[in-house]
Amino acid sequence: MPAKAKHRRPKQHPIARRLAFAGTGGAALALPLISTTTAGAAVTQPAAVASVTTLAPAAAPAVEKATAPLTYSVIGGDTLSKIAVEHSVNGGWQALYDANKSTIGGNPSLIQPGLKLSLGTAAKAAAARAKTISAEPAAPTYANNLDGWIRESLDVMAKHGIPGSYNGIHRNVMRESSGNPTAINNWDSNAAAGIPSKGLLQVIDPTFRAYHVPGTPMDSYDPVANITAACNYAAARYGSIDNVNGAY
Repeated sequence: MPAKAKHRRPKQHPIARRLAFAGTGGAALALPLISTTTAGAAVTQPAAVASVTTLAPAAAPAVEKATAPLTYSVIGGDTLSKIAVEHSVNGGWQALYDANKSTIGGNPSLIQPGLKLSLGTAAKAAAARAKTISAEPAAPTYANNLDGWIRESLDVMAKHGIPGSYNGIHRNVMRESSGNPTAINNWDSNAAAGIPSKGLLQVIDPTFRAYHVPGTPMDSYDPVANITAACNYAAARYGSIDNVNGAY
């Protein structure tokens, strides 16, 4: 490639980056329920069952408390939705109804004062929280090859607002290094000046350092770091790596 077209004059100020954050929202589903009439309310704890183990007296109550279901006595004006919200029932009024369907009957809108409802157990709530955590998407994994390096670079670029496409990166990589992450140019004017072009996208060290993207290794031979820095440089000078079709 033309020697003078390589990264001779890297810009001094990298373009600004935008970190993209994603937020989630939730909506509470409330079922209009017919209010009850009158009664007294209390959240009660079932009587402790006598321990048949050799646990120390101080430890036994803690075990019982963690596994014993809480109950609630319905009062006038209560609805399943209201009870579920006030007592943080996992799954809302639907879960509360499912757990007490045999007691409530076929109509969840009709609950009578004095009715005893099970609110579940601390152990069940903990299991539900653990299930929610385990259901969170795992961090992506990437193959240790050109396809994986490009895909990982694209994810890093997306976080920093750096434009570029898979095809644009792949096209330039194949022209510059044929996909060899340890490629080095020892013959052009940059090499003669002591700053040879290196890596997948043949970046000279001054350009790499100026456009290095946080979160990637400070190593111009590292495939992901090399691609990401080169795309950052191309974005600053050409608008995107997609606009590069020759020596740059």
